[in-house]
Amino acid sequence: MVEKKTSKSKPAAKSAAPKAASKKVEAHSAAPAAPKPKKEKAPKPAASPSTDPRASMNPLQKRRVLVGTVVSDKMQKTIVVKIDRQVKHGLYGKYIAKSRRFQVHDENNTAKVGDLVQMIESRPLSRSKRWALQSIVRKAVQVVEMRDEAQTV
Repeated sequence: MVEKKTSKSKPAAKSAAPKAASKKVEAHSAAPAAPKPKKEKAPKPAASPSTDPRASMNPLQKRRVLVGTVVSDKMQKTIVVKIDRQVKHGLYGKYIAKSRRFQVHDENNTAKVGDLVQMIESRPLSRSKRWALQSIVRKAVQVVEMRDEAQTV
């Protein structure tokens, strides 16, 4: 029978630290502290269903509503709406104007350039349309251009 040689590890050096230092220090004998009482927040007033039509909906079905200005109506059943907002600069504190353009579905081609419209989030209608026209908040003042008869001759 062949015996296998096993490698023997070197014995660990004995530490000079006393065993008492390795024992856990027992907690002081004071009574445990009582848990802090939680601050109660005032309940928020619930929106009545008559004021907010989205209040009765499932939270997953709430759709965003934005207000913006129509900048283009040259496409069929589609308008381009520009949303302007102001953002405070993080370092300097100056307000910066930022804007974003959305393509909005306008089924009846009712909105014209310059109108202030309200749009609602919808399912994807095309590659770039995810919004639908909800209402026209304010109509734009239409300027009638007069052609000078002398220039057309």
